[in-house]
Amino acid sequence: MEVVVVGAEEEDNNKFIVGDVPTLYYFPDFITHHQQHLLLNNIYQAPAFKWKFLKNRRLQNWGGVVHEKGLLPQDLPSWLTNIIQKIFDESRLFPSAINHVLINEYLPNQGIMPHQDGPAYFPVVAIVSLGSPVVMDFSPHLGLTISSNQSGNSTEEEFSHAGAPDGNLQKNYKTFSVLLMPRSLLIFKDKAYSEYMHGIKDCAVQRCDKVINVGEFLKYRRENYITASKDLYEGADVDLNSINRTTNRISLTCRVVPKVNKKFFKF
Repeated sequence: MEVVVVGAEEEDNNKFIVGDVPTLYYFPDFITHHQQHLLLNNIYQAPAFKWKFLKNRRLQNWGGVVHEKGLLPQDLPSWLTNIIQKIFDESRLFPSAINHVLINEYLPNQGIMPHQDGPAYFPVVAIVSLGSPVVMDFSPHLGLTISSNQSGNSTEEEFSHAGAPDGNLQKNYKTFSVLLMPRSLLIFKDKAYSEYMHGIKDCAVQRCDKVINVGEFLKYRRENYITASKDLYEGADVDLNSINRTTNRISLTCRVVPKVNKKFFKF
């Protein structure tokens, strides 16, 4: 019988795996309240020109310009290098030093459409959440979901494309959500990175029926409905299966751009 030896690093990370996808990790309370306060101060004290305004949110780009030819690097400030070094050292899930960070600001009713990060990045991403909690939804790519033919059965080509054992696509590729609490770290890589899209709904009240880190939601509910007795909420318009986004959320999306071009691009 073959004995599989699990390395200490892998074993340490295994306790942070949530859900059925083995390459998605959730680290609660990854930073302290003080560290969150310092990060928010530095983010909001950044020069006005660092903010880029999109249709439904604004963001800051740190580390350089990402292009199809690689990264045209810029030095990261010390307040960012401290946090990305902590992510690199404690997760041990990145192949090299993190060299690019996007900082997104979301108002309570703002989200982001389902998407997959571009091919310029190594297939692993770390997201540090600050401020308001939020629910992030993961959905498999359309090519990995069951598309029935007229007889109600899926074709062999579809099963082959998905690579799911026993053709059980519904079991292996299903939608799910993760509750991202303030000061938490979410890392997803490999299958969770390449075969799923992730997004956030544009709404201030978000349902938590499909969250896979149930313990975090129960903790949120205890802290926010601390006296949630039947008498208190009898007749009140309170949904105990939802979270309320009452303040802004800031996310730090930290990634590795493997190809670094220190010379100016020629177009």
